Amino acid sequence: MKKFLIWGSIILIIFLSVFVYWRYYFTYSEGYRAGLLQKFSHRGNIFKTYEGEMILSSVESNRNVPIASEKFFFSVNDSRIVAQMEKLEGYMIVVHYRQKHGALMWQGETPYLIDSVRLVSEKQEAIE
Repeated sequence: MKKFLIWGSIILIIFLSVFVYWRYYFTYSEGYRAGLLQKFSHRGNIFKTYEGEMILSSVESNRNVPIASEKFFFSVNDSRIVAQMEKLEGYMIVVHYRQKHGALMWQGETPYLIDSVRLVSEKQEAIE
């Protein structure tokens, strides 16, 4: 019986470790999103995290105003990216994200974690 409890405990610990890794640290998908950075804030009750909101537009008007848009919510936990985001609010940007299966309280509210950001220049838009 003692041997069964020891092996059962070891298997349970291994299973829980794999589950926590898969749920919170494994990158499910990664990619780029482009849009207008509408909101960026530092919020939370116990754990303060940086959260942002981008407007992704499928149709662009002639005044650089997004039409037929969808919102993309994301979290940032890198201080260098936070400094960049605070300066880029209201601009068209491209972000690289990593999507997790879930979010830990101290990592952010969303499963989308941003690891790089760049400004979309008007000259680049004219070329494309």
